[in-house]
Amino acid sequence: QEDKNDNFKDVWDGSEKNMQKLLNGKNFFSLLFTKLRLIIIAVSISVSVVTISAQETARYQPQQPQYDNLKYGVPGRADTIVEREGYALGYIEKHEQPSLVCYIVTKEELSIRAAKRTNNFRADPAIPTGSANPADYTRSGFDRGHLAPAADMSFSPQAMSDSFFMSNMSPQRPQFNRGIWGKLEKQIRRFANREGMIVVVTGPILPETPTITIGRSKVTVPEYYYKVVYDLTPPQKMIGFILPNKGSRADLRSFAVTVDRVEELTGLDFFSLVPQPQQEALEKTISVESWDWIR
Repeated sequence: QEDKNDNFKDVWDGSEKNMQKLLNGKNFFSLLFTKLRLIIIAVSISVSVVTISAQETARYQPQQPQYDNLKYGVPGRADTIVEREGYALGYIEKHEQPSLVCYIVTKEELSIRAAKRTNNFRADPAIPTGSANPADYTRSGFDRGHLAPAADMSFSPQAMSDSFFMSNMSPQRPQFNRGIWGKLEKQIRRFANREGMIVVVTGPILPETPTITIGRSKVTVPEYYYKVVYDLTPPQKMIGFILPNKGSRADLRSFAVTVDRVEELTGLDFFSLVPQPQQEALEKTISVESWDWIR
C-alpha cells in the first residue's frame, strides 16, 4: 500500500536547485548515526544533470563527489546523466527510460531501516526534455518496473523517494517484474550481504528502433534486461545476467553470463575505470559456484 507519510515528499524550488531536507522526529536520530556517506548527503542534497556522448564517457567526472555510484565509470552514452544519493542513471530520450542505472549495495546499508516504501511514482523534473510519467503505464498491461530497486534504498528517506522517479522505471510484463526480476533483485541483496559491498549496473537492452511502445510518451517496451555485478571483496569477481521480459520459473543461474557477453549485447563498457588487465580478466570469466545462491 502507498505510504502517505508527508515528511518525505520531495520539495522542488526549480530545476537543479537543492531539495528541501525534511528530517525530523525519530527518523532524524536513525539517520544521524549512519556512515559518513549518508551524513554528508543529508547535509547537502543535490542532483547533477549532464549530457555526454559515447566518446566522453571515459573522461566523465562525477559532478557530485559525495555520491559514489559512478566511481567505476560511466558505461555508455546518454542524453542525460543524473547522479543521486542512491543511484546514477543514463537517460535515453528516444526510449523514455534509462539505458543504464548504476548503484552500490552494501551489507551495512541493507541493515538500515530508515525509510519505508513510498509508491510515490512521478515524473522526474531532472530530465530536461521531460521523463515518462505514470499515466504512460496506466492500462498498458505493463508494470512500472524499478531498475534501482526500492528495497535497496531503505537506508535513506531521500534515496527511497528518488527510486520512484519515472526515470528509474522501464515497462516490464507483470509476470516478469513480480517474478524472476524480483527474484534476481533479492538474490543480489544476498550477494551484498555475503560479500559486504557490490557494484551493480542494470537496465533494458534497447532496440535501435522501438517496435512496441506504451503511453503518450511512447515508452519503448524492451525484450530483454541485463544486470552486471562486481564483487569488490577479495578475491574479486564479476557476473552478468540477461533475462527476457517475460515470466520464468527457470533457475537464476541459467541466465548467468560473462560481463563481456553483456557488453556485446548492449554496446556498453562496464567498469571502465578498473585497471585494464584486471578488468579484462574479471569480465571474460564467471564462476557460478563462487557466488552465494538462495536455495
